[in-house]
Amino acid sequence: MSEEYSPGDPMRAAQKNMRPVALARFYETASVAPAAGGFALQLDGRGARTPAKKALVFPTQASAELAAREWAGQGATINPADMPVTRIANSAIDGVAAAIAETRAELAAYAETDLLYYRAGAPEKLVAAQAAAYDPVLDWVHEAYGARFMLAEGVIHLRQPERSLNAIRQALEGINEPFALAALHVMTTLTGSVLLALGVFRGVLSASDAWRIANVDEDFQISQWGEDDEAMARRAARWREMEAAAATAGALRG
Repeated sequence: MSEEYSPGDPMRAAQKNMRPVALARFYETASVAPAAGGFALQLDGRGARTPAKKALVFPTQASAELAAREWAGQGATINPADMPVTRIANSAIDGVAAAIAETRAELAAYAETDLLYYRAGAPEKLVAAQAAAYDPVLDWVHEAYGARFMLAEGVIHLRQPERSLNAIRQALEGINEPFALAALHVMTTLTGSVLLALGVFRGVLSASDAWRIANVDEDFQISQWGEDDEAMARRAARWREMEAAAATAGALRG
């Protein structure tokens, strides 16, 4: 179930280690027990391991219990695709832990082209919807981190103030826990916004609010043209990943 780890891309390399292949269930119970460094996921009383054969140990009991519920909820077969919290843990342990600085740098790069900066010029309804969704988050970022960002119409790249980018880098510098960075990475890549991810991570935004904000454009298109079943199925799968990352972040705070 493992692939070679690439230090240049810790999250994606580690995520590939958990392929979505259904396997026969080989355990009866999933539980949590104290362990060196935190709380271990146990299957039938034995410590579970990551695809890289490292101990599956979580920093808090609450985060370990999230994963235990995933394993306990499997049927006659276990499917890694249905265990997003466990995938985050695998990424944190097998990838991010050995590449903290690289992961933070990748997250910080999103602040240069964050979703919230780029606005439609028309129609008026979409312009208003984006402003109502995005502006309160940017206001919070300014209050929390002292960062102001430039807004652009369309998708042409706009260089952001270095002072503001440094403020986000400094905010990320204060996050050293691999599980926290892994959860942030998932939320950032799913929404296209490190600012939304930080809002969820800090408990300022709920996962559902951040998801709604990130999907303002798509929701507007749906209101105009209707839903596409395949697209909505993909969106539902992505939401499950977002929800799991937010739950992990919350369990770390707790």
